[in-house]
Amino acid sequence: MPDLQAQKFDVVVIGGGILGSSVAYNLLVQAPAMRVAVVEPDPTYEFASALRSSGGCRVQFSSPENIAMSLYSIDFIKNFEKTMTAGGRPAPVDWVQGGYLFLVPPERVSLLEGNVEIQRKNGAKVDLLSPSELKNRFPSINIEDLGAGAHTPDDGWCDPNGLLWGFRRKAVELGAVYIKDKVVAAEVAGSSAKSVMLESGATLAADAFVNCGGAWSGAIAEMFGMVLPIVPMRRFEHYFTCGNPIEHLPYVKDLSRLAFRSEGNGFSGGLVDSNEKRGFNFEVDHDYFENVVWPAVAHRFPPLEAAKCHRTWSGLYEQNDLDGNPVIGAWNSRLENLYTVAGFSGHGMMHSPAAGRGIAELIVHGAYQTIDLTRLGYERVETNTPYREVGIL
Repeated sequence: MPDLQAQKFDVVVIGGGILGSSVAYNLLVQAPAMRVAVVEPDPTYEFASALRSSGGCRVQFSSPENIAMSLYSIDFIKNFEKTMTAGGRPAPVDWVQGGYLFLVPPERVSLLEGNVEIQRKNGAKVDLLSPSELKNRFPSINIEDLGAGAHTPDDGWCDPNGLLWGFRRKAVELGAVYIKDKVVAAEVAGSSAKSVMLESGATLAADAFVNCGGAWSGAIAEMFGMVLPIVPMRRFEHYFTCGNPIEHLPYVKDLSRLAFRSEGNGFSGGLVDSNEKRGFNFEVDHDYFENVVWPAVAHRFPPLEAAKCHRTWSGLYEQNDLDGNPVIGAWNSRLENLYTVAGFSGHGMMHSPAAGRGIAELIVHGAYQTIDLTRLGYERVETNTPYREVGIL
């Protein structure tokens, strides 16, 4: 490891998970001579949120920024294995183009139609399906209480572990320095962040700092005097099988936050409780599937009455309690060289390629070059002006 005390970096990325590694990679693609350090306390990524997710990637959003990030990211992930080859070693992510299916009741059809119009206008391929069309395409579905569905056939899912390590290995090959340590304090002066202090006692000075701390990003922001409404929120993922014959399903979502997809011979997914108490909690409620998820999946697809849960695990959403959308950008009103890429509220893995590219553009060029992410900036936190998705979480 280099003598950290003896050098200054151009950029210090705080958090070496999937977003931090994407930022490091994108910085070095755009500015190969840049000196980039990534501070990650746990290189095993035992509690990393992305690795506890189901790896879904979709264009079904209502804001143009999220749709654009999805379109770019999905295309990037499809080509990831070749693009991210490092040291002659490919970076497989097992992309499955299984599609997404978003379902709404009759009273919310106009909401879905409005979102589909926005998605199509922004370049997404979306099929708007009536209840009878849903039944024809997915014979096992219960359509009695459905008004419509939106199917995006080009969406899918991938292996989050492969994505994270692909980004990390490529970032290292390009010159990023990964430091196994934890940021415990920050030094600021005037309108700039100057350095961060590590648990080991080392100090890292840099021209710019990027908070990619995920569920821990709120606490990291506090060290710089920044109030960031991003908190950890526990959610469960389940692997279950069906005792009855059932067709292969896309990633199914609805307004209750039910979300599950086919996985091998079974299914992976769950139903997020938006009212879950915020905090770092990885305990598993082994009754949650039977009490909450099973009734929901069995109602929507009756063959799943015979569902059997084989495994339940917990993970954290980096929940932005302001509006559920990420904070991406610089703290322009206070510390202009402190950047944030956090608060994706469950969408961090799928948007990591685009978000990493966006923040790298902001640091290297001083402005967004491709997707304008200005509306996702910290300014809306300062003015308490939420920018929410409409009818989609």
